[in-house]
Amino acid sequence: MKKLISAGAVAACLLAFTAIPSMAASISDVNQNYWAAKEIVSVLNDNIMTLSGNRFDPEGNMTRVEFVNALLKVLSNENLDVNISNKFSDVSKANPNYDNILRSQQLGLVYGYPNGTFQPDRVVLRSEAQSVISHITKDMSADKAILNNFKDANEVPAWATNVYAKTLAYGIYVNYPDSRELRPNENLSRAEAAVLLARLKQKLSLVKTQYIGATSVEHLNEVKKAPSHDVLVNNVKSVVKEGNVLILSFEDKFKSEDHQVGDVVTFVNDEDICTEEGTLVIPAGSKFYAKLVEIKDPRWFNKNARVYPQLCKIVLPNGQQVAFNAKPYTKDYSLKEGPWMTTGKILLSTVTGGAVGTGAGIGIAFIPNPHKIGTGAAIGAPVGAAIGLMYGLITPGLEYHAKAGEVVKVILLDDATISK
Repeated sequence: MKKLISAGAVAACLLAFTAIPSMAASISDVNQNYWAAKEIVSVLNDNIMTLSGNRFDPEGNMTRVEFVNALLKVLSNENLDVNISNKFSDVSKANPNYDNILRSQQLGLVYGYPNGTFQPDRVVLRSEAQSVISHITKDMSADKAILNNFKDANEVPAWATNVYAKTLAYGIYVNYPDSRELRPNENLSRAEAAVLLARLKQKLSLVKTQYIGATSVEHLNEVKKAPSHDVLVNNVKSVVKEGNVLILSFEDKFKSEDHQVGDVVTFVNDEDICTEEGTLVIPAGSKFYAKLVEIKDPRWFNKNARVYPQLCKIVLPNGQQVAFNAKPYTKDYSLKEGPWMTTGKILLSTVTGGAVGTGAGIGIAFIPNPHKIGTGAAIGAPVGAAIGLMYGLITPGLEYHAKAGEVVKVILLDDATISK
């Protein structure tokens, strides 16, 4: 499995290195060495921005309506139902962007002007784009001293100082060609817009929830008879609903006699956990941490040991920690040896007892008369087997053992939220 994963990772890396040249090669006015080629390819691949023929026009200006259209796609709100009336005097139903302009107004993305116009074809200033990004991202106390890192900080309008402090702190800004210049009062080019939008998409977890598109319901089907299969998905997070059952495996071998209450045991998922619709929920190689809350030792009459792990968190390969409340998917939430192992133990006792009884019968018969060996075996075998069976039935049960990689099913007792 590890070899397969490594090969997949290598393939993914190769795709990452070849994606820019292959896509850029199809854009007549953007080559692979262009400063924003990576971000332009990203927004084109995600259909956030589009080509005109085979041209991107990277140095062209970004208009207000173009910015609105792209923002709606980044936020997965391009299909939002419109439930407000049009109040803009310069926007009619004949405008192909009519619905998106109203969607923007409804969400509070890019507002109209006090005179009742929207001016869809007006060029967006760099400071105006930063203002929109600041508006839709989560509130924070940003230190305006960060502006002092830029040579033209004094050109930032007074109304935009907090805007820039916040977006700079969040890393959602553009400062090309001079990394120490913000150029707040210049027009936003399409290439610069691509950089802003690509960075915003990478940091959607920073966007306020009211601006994120509607959540869809997808389904896990790890275990068909699980109480729930629902996963709520949007472009910020996936919420695995309570009652879902996941298939994990022990990371290391486990023996109940070697552990005590309070010990931590780890499980892993060897393969990606994805919804039936194709959304990656939990990547392969994530670690699931469980605390042993109770261990019941084996008891007489074949009562096997029971181990009660309480899963409490997941650590994803990228280091993200996720609260995770789950227990083994069994009647009493315990792990124990199955009936076949118990049957094997009893059978072994029976066979062993029969062998011992046979030997004893032969030995006793041999002393007075060697000719009665067969009789001793005939009597000793069933007697010994019966004693062995009785012994096997009344002895203590088995400890719980698991090999590294042994599969365990766990059921979620609360919703688990995994950020993207």
